[in-house]
Amino acid sequence: MAKNIEIRCVNSNRDCEFPLGITLAEIAQSLSVENPRKILGAYVNHRPKPLDYEIVKPRMIEFIDYSCRDGQRMYLRTLSFILFSAIRNIWPEVKLKIDHAISKGYYCELEHLDRTFTEEDAWLIKEEMGTIIRQNIPIERKMVPTETAIALLEENGLSRKAELYRGYGRLYAPIFRLGDHVNFFYGHMLVSTGCVRSFGIEKYYDGFLLRFPVLGNLDELEPAIKQDKLFGIFREHKKWAEILGVEDIPRLNSAKTNNRQSDLIKISEALHEKKIAEIATEITKRRDHVNIVLIAGPSSSGKTTFSRRLSIQLAVNGLHAIEVSVDNFFVDREHTPKDETGNLDFEALEAIDIPYLNDFLLRLMAGEELPIPRFDFQTGQRKFNGKTMKMEKDNILIIEGIHGLNPNLTPKIDSENTYRIFVSALTQISIDEHTYIPTTDNRLLRRIIRDSKYRGYDALTTIQRWPSVRRGEEKHIFPYQENADIMFNSALIYELAVIKKYASPLLKQVKENTPEYSEAVRLLIFISYFDAIPEEEIPPTSVLREFLGGSSFIY
Repeated sequence: MAKNIEIRCVNSNRDCEFPLGITLAEIAQSLSVENPRKILGAYVNHRPKPLDYEIVKPRMIEFIDYSCRDGQRMYLRTLSFILFSAIRNIWPEVKLKIDHAISKGYYCELEHLDRTFTEEDAWLIKEEMGTIIRQNIPIERKMVPTETAIALLEENGLSRKAELYRGYGRLYAPIFRLGDHVNFFYGHMLVSTGCVRSFGIEKYYDGFLLRFPVLGNLDELEPAIKQDKLFGIFREHKKWAEILGVEDIPRLNSAKTNNRQSDLIKISEALHEKKIAEIATEITKRRDHVNIVLIAGPSSSGKTTFSRRLSIQLAVNGLHAIEVSVDNFFVDREHTPKDETGNLDFEALEAIDIPYLNDFLLRLMAGEELPIPRFDFQTGQRKFNGKTMKMEKDNILIIEGIHGLNPNLTPKIDSENTYRIFVSALTQISIDEHTYIPTTDNRLLRRIIRDSKYRGYDALTTIQRWPSVRRGEEKHIFPYQENADIMFNSALIYELAVIKKYASPLLKQVKENTPEYSEAVRLLIFISYFDAIPEEEIPPTSVLREFLGGSSFIY
């Protein structure tokens, strides 16, 4: 008699018995799971799995689509594998490099093409990808001996991935196969190429942009927006990675093996200091009309440490910074706007008393001595404690806040009187040639550590709050980042190898019975590829100290 197992389906709110070894696709069909969007995979005990995954034990299942971040990740990995296969079909000797995310897509370059990439090349790639999708080729995931996986990757010219597997430490390793092509991506994929519905390819700078659908809508592509300044900062930090000889995790691990971690830390920190000094010099050159420096960036970018270090470099140039906190210019609590859920929205621009802030700044720049407001978050009222502020000839104002790049924050201030800086942790290294490290992962790991150390929040709470934080960034920060006069990348090329020690135990505390378990496991797997680097040589002024502790700055 065939053995049955019990399955709980969250989508249909049913407990059912199924034969041992049934696939997720068969369960979805049997239960007639209704979904207005295409089902791409499922959470099995809060871990994402592909639809051909076989169930052999009692499990809780929730089917997911493209409205879910893990569904989107599966779609984009599959799209990347199709892109890789298409390029191999067209130019067998050319190597694909998926560099970073920008303009709502992935920026890609081709190595060994030996000529300039053209619009016709983009059209050829798109046509070949379309052919692969229409053929609906199965994507197989097989566990093979790790030595076999390494040999397969080497044979297919994927030396960086092979290098990572050499430090894998397990007897068997996963390999993906799409027709004649072999590769590996970090996480699960869709079961076949026919599951991909829409994508775009277009020439972009020296390479091309892989475009993908808007989250939650497979039929609409993300708009390809120009981000010249952001692209420039990515190019700059690519040069930094080349200076350090560390462009991906295998090279970073190799540097640790060869006892180069001390040099990595020193040079990385020196590059940061050099950039901050250059920014201070540029501000000083404009001193005849610049009175205000506005600093903005997403959560856990190290904006506060950057502001402190910039103040030091300005002092070297004879300018003394005065910090103005936008938080002290909130409107009284009864005037605070509410979000779509009815909660007070302190991140909205309307939560700030714009007229009062602008009047305060104008009067300061005119030389008046003014009482400094302090917002009391307990009473929800603005108060004064007798302290005053006055700008002298050698003073310059530094204002840090999420709306710093939004011109509507300072409508009465002439733009000629301001210098705007965007700060973010734009991760400089990749996992390998086809897998970049999302900047949001870097920042989330920083925040998990900081929240635990200084705010008493566990990793579960931080991960729960992260989607709301990200929505606020997408609404209030990223639309204005190209308004910056300059951008500063606060990521350090060695930092994830240091963060690993702090983040791993916090992530392991997230329990399997919580929806956030899938994100915790994903991050744990990701940082497991790094060889840990000790923190002893990280200077007390480093951006990283804002999160790890040991900073010489007072926050």
